[in-house]
Amino acid sequence: MIATTQHILDNSIETDYSKSISIEHRKKFAQFFTPFAIADLMAKWILGNKNLKTILEPAFGLGVFSRAILNNKKDVQVKGFEVDETILNLAKQYFDESKNVNIVLQDYMYNDWKNKYDGIICNPPYFKFHDYDNKNILKEIETNLKCKLNGFTNLYTLFLLKSIHQLRINGRCAYIIPSEFLNSDYGKLVKAYLIKNKTLRHIIVIDFEENVFDDALTTASIILCANDNLTDKVQFSNIQSLDDLGKIENIIANYPDLVNTKQTYHQSELNPVIKWKAYYQNQNSIRFKNLVPFSTYAKVVRGIATGSNEYFTFNLSKAIEFNIDEQYLLPCICSAKDASSTFFTTTNFEALKQNDKAIFLFNAQNSTDENVKKYIQKGERDGIDKRFLTANRTPWYSLENRKPAPIWVSVFNRTGLRFIRNEANISNLTSYHCIYPKPTSLFTEIHIDLLFAYLLTNTAKQIFDDNSRQYGNGLQKFEPNDLNKGMMLDIGLLDKQTANKILSLYKNYKDAILNKKNGEEIIEKIDKILVDKFGDKKNQA
Repeated sequence: MIATTQHILDNSIETDYSKSISIEHRKKFAQFFTPFAIADLMAKWILGNKNLKTILEPAFGLGVFSRAILNNKKDVQVKGFEVDETILNLAKQYFDESKNVNIVLQDYMYNDWKNKYDGIICNPPYFKFHDYDNKNILKEIETNLKCKLNGFTNLYTLFLLKSIHQLRINGRCAYIIPSEFLNSDYGKLVKAYLIKNKTLRHIIVIDFEENVFDDALTTASIILCANDNLTDKVQFSNIQSLDDLGKIENIIANYPDLVNTKQTYHQSELNPVIKWKAYYQNQNSIRFKNLVPFSTYAKVVRGIATGSNEYFTFNLSKAIEFNIDEQYLLPCICSAKDASSTFFTTTNFEALKQNDKAIFLFNAQNSTDENVKKYIQKGERDGIDKRFLTANRTPWYSLENRKPAPIWVSVFNRTGLRFIRNEANISNLTSYHCIYPKPTSLFTEIHIDLLFAYLLTNTAKQIFDDNSRQYGNGLQKFEPNDLNKGMMLDIGLLDKQTANKILSLYKNYKDAILNKKNGEEIIEKIDKILVDKFGDKKNQA
């Protein structure tokens, strides 16, 4: 047993471990340690069960949660599961004299299904669907919970669902997990289970000014559940930093008397299909009227995925090295940083080409050129043809059929979405999504400019923000369907005079940008026109 309270009541054990064990080992087992202040907060929720006798820690690590609980209540039996023998041996040394702590070297997801506990507390491994044995673990979930989930479900949510299943009457569960599932497609079935189960009590979203987990690019949420009948409400809370934990402690102490706020809902009010950020984050779209899905006017798809950018991307030097003629190379923007302006022109493309940037993709299907054949053979010798994406193509070196998109949009953002007009008419890799305006009667070529002018405004970006996915340190991500299902102002309702005024301003903006001048004031004028036309005065701030 640890002899001093210093080691128990802080993260010094975890810090020493992180210094002595390689980052590769920790990433292999998805070991991102919980700050003790958060572990202690979660422990308070578990300790709120007056009949607390048995504790389960499904991903034990170095027992940060058990330390927090045992510091307050020593007469409980703790069981822990761990799959990493290295950290297990250290944990057993730490808890050697604690006869009420039993840690086993077993995979929690395949064991212990029949046992029930008064308290379950966990920071599960953050593995995505392709990082674990998802087929067999999903089968375990389906068999034991009678619940069928999406094959893209991440492992941490499966830990959570199993733990809820293992709660005794009046038992409590506390998990800290990435917030991703709250707003993802695979999360819909997870959220449906949580609503049906009726144990969900509180979701605390740790906002994005800092990462809770060192080295983990993710935002976190604390999920508190209780297998009791004391309330049918769920409360959502936001905390900006560890300094805000005090208000959550008050909510825990006052349970089941939840504070009646705009972020408190009856279970029956929760909709598993929508992004749950609508329940804990102000929605920009409510400030506007006449909204339609973006898919009304355009379709968003991801850029070209090669399966091996190192092999498929070319600059002029590489083309010369392998004697590949330019007719077998597809012009393509291969790096997001190479398109830094709002307009990507043929001049920009030629400049990148002359600066020997990677701006081509190997595109040699049906070629009889001997040098092309040699490069294909090189790919086969290097095993490129056996990679996941290439192995599923015929022939393996063929590119995805993706015509150049007139508009690109950035995938990851910190300062809002970036839209780029692809005037060079070249292809793009997955650092950008492709936007294809739909060929309706509305969209002649000039109206593509009207759409692009709209996309450049803060109004458009703020409305899209309602559908974003949040990662650590303020990083946003948009999948294609986040944009397709996102809302936009119905610019088809603009009268001809207003549309022409916007197009005239857009032309001025384009001239300014191409002449390396600042055009922000012009975009602000377009924004004001849209707010005047579509602003809902009842909901304006």
